[in-house]
Amino acid sequence: MSGRARLTLCSTAATLMAACALLPLVEPVTWLFQAVCLLALQAAVGALTRRVPLARPLTVAAQALVTLMLLTLVFARQEAVLGFVPGPEAFRHLGDLLQSGTDDVGRYAIPAPLSAGIRLMLVGGVLVIGLAVDALAVTFRSAAPAGLPLLALYSVAAGLSGGGAAWLWFLLAAGGYLMLLLAEGRDRLSQWGRVFGGAPRTRGPEASTGATAPVRTGRRIGAVALGVALVVPLGLPALDGGLLDAAGAGVGPGSGGGGTISAVNPLVSLRDSLNVDEDRQVMSYRTSTQDTQDMYLRIVSLDDFDGTAWKPAQRHIQDVPDTFPTPVGLGGDVRRSEVRTRIAAADWYAQDWLPMPYPASGVSIKGSWRYEPVGRTLVGDHGQNTRGLQYDVTSLIVEPTAAQLSDAPEPPKALKREFTKVPESLPAVVAQTARKVTGGSTNHYEQAVKLQDYFAVSGGFTYDTQVQVGSGSAAIARFLRDKRGFCVHFSFAMASMARTLGIPARVAVGFTPGSPQADGSMSVGLRDAHAWPELYFEGVGWTRFEPTPSRGSVPDYTQTATPGLDTPTLPQPTTSTSTAPSTAPSAGTTCSAQEKRLEGCPSQSAAAAVGSEDGGTPWFETLGLVLSVLLVLAVPSLPMLWRLRVRARRLGAHGRGEADAAAYTLAAWLEVTDTAWDYGIVPDESLTPRRAAERIVRMGLLDWEAAEAVQRIAAAVEQVLYAPRPRPVAGLAEDARRVTAALRATASRSARLRAVVAPRSAIRVVWAASARRAAVTARLAARKETLLRRPSGQNG
Repeated sequence: MSGRARLTLCSTAATLMAACALLPLVEPVTWLFQAVCLLALQAAVGALTRRVPLARPLTVAAQALVTLMLLTLVFARQEAVLGFVPGPEAFRHLGDLLQSGTDDVGRYAIPAPLSAGIRLMLVGGVLVIGLAVDALAVTFRSAAPAGLPLLALYSVAAGLSGGGAAWLWFLLAAGGYLMLLLAEGRDRLSQWGRVFGGAPRTRGPEASTGATAPVRTGRRIGAVALGVALVVPLGLPALDGGLLDAAGAGVGPGSGGGGTISAVNPLVSLRDSLNVDEDRQVMSYRTSTQDTQDMYLRIVSLDDFDGTAWKPAQRHIQDVPDTFPTPVGLGGDVRRSEVRTRIAAADWYAQDWLPMPYPASGVSIKGSWRYEPVGRTLVGDHGQNTRGLQYDVTSLIVEPTAAQLSDAPEPPKALKREFTKVPESLPAVVAQTARKVTGGSTNHYEQAVKLQDYFAVSGGFTYDTQVQVGSGSAAIARFLRDKRGFCVHFSFAMASMARTLGIPARVAVGFTPGSPQADGSMSVGLRDAHAWPELYFEGVGWTRFEPTPSRGSVPDYTQTATPGLDTPTLPQPTTSTSTAPSTAPSAGTTCSAQEKRLEGCPSQSAAAAVGSEDGGTPWFETLGLVLSVLLVLAVPSLPMLWRLRVRARRLGAHGRGEADAAAYTLAAWLEVTDTAWDYGIVPDESLTPRRAAERIVRMGLLDWEAAEAVQRIAAAVEQVLYAPRPRPVAGLAEDARRVTAALRATASRSARLRAVVAPRSAIRVVWAASARRAAVTARLAARKETLLRRPSGQNG
């Protein structure tokens, strides 16, 4: 097997070994067999195009085109031209499949079922990674950078699965990468010969077995590198655990103080655990209070609104304190009571953020957890989650009065500046609607209550779980126009509108209180997942509001009549939605205002709250535009690419026997004359090689070393042309490169630029095409003449 074929095989195997890390994510694993077949075809196309040979960029382009055709054949056969040529309908179908796959990923817990969309994401992702690895390791002969796409594939899979077998997938991926490095090293060393490793210690056949020592040395280097990757991070506090530790999924630098938590959307993990069709129990709890209507179990607050989505801002985290500090803004004259709650999470519920009543004042929990003081939340460190945990929480039930909220002074400037920021891309209709709804209000509290009642009662909004969540600057404006949505829409819209009015606001994500059980405990199910706005009032702190109809409970402090408020006081629900299967009408059923307040309408989990793409330019149109731009940019560079490819082929590896002397010598001479032509020295076919060399030296102003190099190549050409048995001459490629460097050194800047970008010798492509067409035309004419002259076989 040739070295390049061995590299092709190893690059394909390395991609598949890294792709095995995706196996725990989906059941069944039949997609892998499909990926193997398509990846083999992709690699075969690369091997064939490299044998032609094509220029390296053209080889990659051919593989990419065939990959697109293969995906079209497998996933969009009915919409494609001839079953495999992608057209607009095929691109649209593939885009729909990718969108459905994204939705399925958010809907199911791991392992997810193998839907058509998820299959396309898996197979297409493996093919893209395989193409990148093959291009780097085989086409461009650089195996080391090929580890980056392999690492990306492994990292994505390991970050999603987070299972106990992550070490196995790492070893497979690392083994494939080391195999690829060894294959490349063996291929290179086979061209050099036995250049290191010492003299053979034994005589006989074992003393001449190629590059045995280098390969053995490569294995040792690989083993040492793997050991360093695993062991050295153990001593680095910034990594804390090495590559095989679960730190990949953690936050912060370890168990010590400091560190940050990045602005990763927490609802991504909620999607995997909550957004499923059946209503399963997430957790149960017992609490010391009899009034559970305000026992919202809060997971995290989303306080960064960038115009695309609400998400947690990047915050510093620290060790969990024994007693949490007093909530920001809570004054001593506000009525409060302390509640103790024992929570037990389900064995299947793996959430990185800890559900707790808000505001918590203390937590007793085992495991590795960190505390984020601004949101007063706990987040798992280094893979820690809630699966099967039992923990105790001490929290406060804060009961402000309407008067205390109405009389709240202005918040601190720093807090107001941070939590009233809205992006410039926010449609003007959001602020206009907020001012219209809250017209006549004398303070922020009246504005907040009017916003809440606008969504829940008087605004004509319908609770509808079938509406797409949406993101982007137009999502809120669309919701205000269509007036249909569920808790995500209501909470995001109210928080955004509150910010335009100067009220600090954020969005909380968690669960409503759940349903009481016969044994006195409360059961929290998937359908209790919820999102709600929190608004800040100085002297009270962050305060919950409930704009979503048919969900949760309306806080008492928003139902008391205050001056300037004309909304009626309505009865509030006593419990949250039941965990029993719903028999209510479909989610799109229109509910009256009274039914909304009494929770007479169906509900849905808010697990898939953010992340869905807003309507915009379809991805296939964007892809087509990008490809068009790349094509426009690539066409002018074709002469340069052709010239680089020709130079590499002429001066590359050749046979060293007498039979190869003529081809090797003439290729080097043709490269010298074409390079001189590129720099303005037009070749003269009437001159002998020696005279032509003298002309290049004279017109190119070459130094004596380059002149000697040209003369040596010319002498080798004369030997090939006139000697009865030409002998191979060593070093002609180096001489040709020396001449090229000398011509470049004496040329002007414009001449150097033209020689690279628009080489004159590229006209040979046109000549070759013209000659080929003339030969084909002559062959066809001769065949036609033969057919006309052929006797008919009939007797006269």
